[in-house]
Amino acid sequence: MRVLVTGGAGFIGSHYVRELVGGSYPAYADAEVVVLDKLTYAGSEANLAPVAHSPRLRFVRGDICDRELVVDVMRGVDVVVHFAAESHVDRSINGSADFVLTNVLGTQVLLQAALEAGVAKFVHVSTDEVYGTIDEGSWTEEHLLEPNSPYAAAKASSDLLARSFHRTHGLPVCITRCSNNYGPYQFPEKVIPLFVTNLVDGRKVPLYGDGLNVRDWLHVDDHCRGIQLVLEGGRGGEIYNIGGGTELTNRELTERLLVATGRDWASSVEPVEDRKGHDRRYSVDISKISAELGYAPRVDFAEGLAATVRWYRENRAWWEPLKQRVALAG
Repeated sequence: MRVLVTGGAGFIGSHYVRELVGGSYPAYADAEVVVLDKLTYAGSEANLAPVAHSPRLRFVRGDICDRELVVDVMRGVDVVVHFAAESHVDRSINGSADFVLTNVLGTQVLLQAALEAGVAKFVHVSTDEVYGTIDEGSWTEEHLLEPNSPYAAAKASSDLLARSFHRTHGLPVCITRCSNNYGPYQFPEKVIPLFVTNLVDGRKVPLYGDGLNVRDWLHVDDHCRGIQLVLEGGRGGEIYNIGGGTELTNRELTERLLVATGRDWASSVEPVEDRKGHDRRYSVDISKISAELGYAPRVDFAEGLAATVRWYRENRAWWEPLKQRVALAG
């Protein structure tokens, strides 16, 4: 069995690779793993260091938009898990071209190469942001796509391409849509690592608007386990929501991070102008993946958050250069 993991040096992709190579998914315990990653600012081979010694792991640096390279890498591949994407909403608001190029064109290149190579399963990893915003209740997989940011629109476009390759060509594609991830190795532009690293350095954290936007939090380990369940047992052409079951306002999340880092609201929180097109609430219904594949989140949020904060405290050498490089120090 050979698995191609795109974006495997990023936050979620590298966690999946570490778990896969480390033997956490018994059905794939002997699988060869090929990681294809461009190593943009958010990806690093350091994220794969714990398993870099494995003879079952091969790293290829390259762009998923490079058709010649993708076709070459796809040879002999049995299944594809496609994480590679531009994913930061604020960056997409400032400039969307890279998001369209990577998320849409890159996905098309991968799908075409996978079709030509006859792969047995293609898991396309997407996001709940494609659904837009929801005031109450939770989205099922049949909900209309109403993306509100250029990032979400590019991901929705890639979802539709993936679906079309199943409907048109019979390519066995599954799409997963996850809620907000957190955990170790997350690039410090995302809210939890940004806030934690700022707070431990005595810096203020920027809270958008009134802080009442709601997100469902999913530990990266639960997310990757859900992806593996879909890879092993998901039905071709189907979409599966993966959620964590912990909904918090951004204000509530900030309060928990202040407690975890020993900081106070008055000296540490700086209200800032709300993000353009800021979705008010996300919430995914996970009934389908639970009923079909036995998924349920296992990581308690309080424990997962505490472990995440501890990881960033103990791994300054990993995140400090990243913040300096992209001027994210606040």
